[in-house]
Amino acid sequence: MGAEQTMAPWLTLTEPAAGGRPRGAAPTRRALVVRLVAAAALVVFVVVAVGVLVARRLAEDEAVNDAARSAELLADVVVEPALGAGLLDDEAERRAFDELIRARVIGDDVVRVKIWDADGTILYSDEPRLIGETFGLDDEELEVLTDGGVDSEVSDLSAPENRFERGRGTLLEAYHSVTAADGEKLLFEAYFPYDRVSARTSELWTAFSLLSAGSVIALIVLLAPVGRRLFVLVRRAQSEREAMLLQAVDASASERMRIAGRLHDGAIQDLTASILALRSAASSARATGDAALAGRLDDATATLRANLGGLRTLLVDLYPPSLTAAGIRPALDDLATAVRGRGVEVRVVEGPHRALDPDEARLVFRVVREVLANVVKHARATEATVELSASRGRSRSESVVVEIRDDGRGFDPELLHSPASGHVGIPLLVDAVQSAGAALSVATAPGAGTSWRLELPGTPPARGGAA
Repeated sequence: MGAEQTMAPWLTLTEPAAGGRPRGAAPTRRALVVRLVAAAALVVFVVVAVGVLVARRLAEDEAVNDAARSAELLADVVVEPALGAGLLDDEAERRAFDELIRARVIGDDVVRVKIWDADGTILYSDEPRLIGETFGLDDEELEVLTDGGVDSEVSDLSAPENRFERGRGTLLEAYHSVTAADGEKLLFEAYFPYDRVSARTSELWTAFSLLSAGSVIALIVLLAPVGRRLFVLVRRAQSEREAMLLQAVDASASERMRIAGRLHDGAIQDLTASILALRSAASSARATGDAALAGRLDDATATLRANLGGLRTLLVDLYPPSLTAAGIRPALDDLATAVRGRGVEVRVVEGPHRALDPDEARLVFRVVREVLANVVKHARATEATVELSASRGRSRSESVVVEIRDDGRGFDPELLHSPASGHVGIPLLVDAVQSAGAALSVATAPGAGTSWRLELPGTPPARGGAA
């Protein structure tokens, strides 16, 4: 048919609810507990992550300050008193200074020493390959050299003057101004291992994490009774809401049944009797030779028969007895028969699928009825197909899929986002499908026919169950 020849892209009007549970249903106690535990775990994770960052920053700042104090102490107590005027030129003086540095400064806490002049030349280092090289001093180092004081930071091991320290891992460096015996201001630089930062970070992080995690756990314990009370209130409100909805649905079904009963026992019976009486009168008129009267009676009979067909269609729409008595297929067949009487050939195709519960059957009937009503009113179609089948998703649950296709003129699907005034059938249908936790899609375009797809998700099979 025409609708099958041209396939427009699918437009999803509503997604299925997770796990097939209707949207708006109250979460179970287990779901609330899982959410609470997940939220608590997230909070603890964030607290721990922040604690690591804060502890590392505090530990690094503390280690840098310790390095500055250590460099200042070494410079004042050990280095400056031993500085002679010929550190660069006098080999004996440099050897004696080197022995002092290696004996009293270099060790586990200090891994490298350099002494600079104002030009950026290294006058001394325990790494002799650096002695005599010039690299220049940056602004901070010059400020310490000229104004005194101390400065410290994490070493930039990519700098050329630090090329011999690169195999030692991350280091801290500290500067302090010292004065040689001849009055020349020099810059003392000491390098410290970064291990103290890691150790201090661990200490601070442990204390911070225990305090923060303990606070979070205490807060959760304090809020647990409140959460339990809220859960009870939510469940009670949801139960009352569901009871009211069920009462409204039952009342609506009872009212439809009452109206259908009155139509069947009243107007339909009266019209049937009138048709029989008119048919008998027409036969009598023909017997007496009054052809004109017989013709008028036949016309009246045809009009009443058409009205009777309309009332029977309305009766099926109001309360399809086959839906509750025999299942969804006979109800769809009755619906198709009613639509055929309005000029559209409807075919119902049913493949293998799981059984529908009563709520699902009512939803399927409602969707098919609304779509076929639109086919009759707006599509100018000659054929339509209603197909039921099964589909298995990634969750291994079996969904029931209902597709309604027609060969009509189609429409612009964007019109569904802004329906015309008074056209509320499809929006109400979308709301009903969404409330049931199902999915509804449409594929259409001007001149391409229309296809509707309703998907009713099933419940995933239990693990360990029978295959």
